[in-house]
Amino acid sequence: MSKFAKVGDFCPKESCPDYGKVQGKEQSNIIKFGTTKIGRQRYKCHTCKGTFTETKGTIFYRRRTPEAEIIDTLALIAEGDRISSLARAKGHKEDTIIAWVRAAGQHSEEVEAVLMANY
Repeated sequence: MSKFAKVGDFCPKESCPDYGKVQGKEQSNIIKFGTTKIGRQRYKCHTCKGTFTETKGTIFYRRRTPEAEIIDTLALIAEGDRISSLARAKGHKEDTIIAWVRAAGQHSEEVEAVLMANY
């Protein structure tokens, strides 16, 4: 099985000429570019001059809720708790929780497609 790329190994912007090209550490066009206000690592592509964070391409991208709380809520849904009950208990809107579930489902489909591509 091929090795998976890590964050910062390639530019995730589709308009970039180096989109998806994994490069070695010595010749990488991606550099660390500071952190966000909440401490997430930012990266910059020298080719397209675009920036992105370490959560790009995950269900946590552009979410304001802590990752642990999203994972905990999704785990409770997997256990059979109702969304309306979780909305009351956790203090989030039902629409927000539904958006997390949809994002997790879409992300798992994408991961499955990559993993099953060879079979």
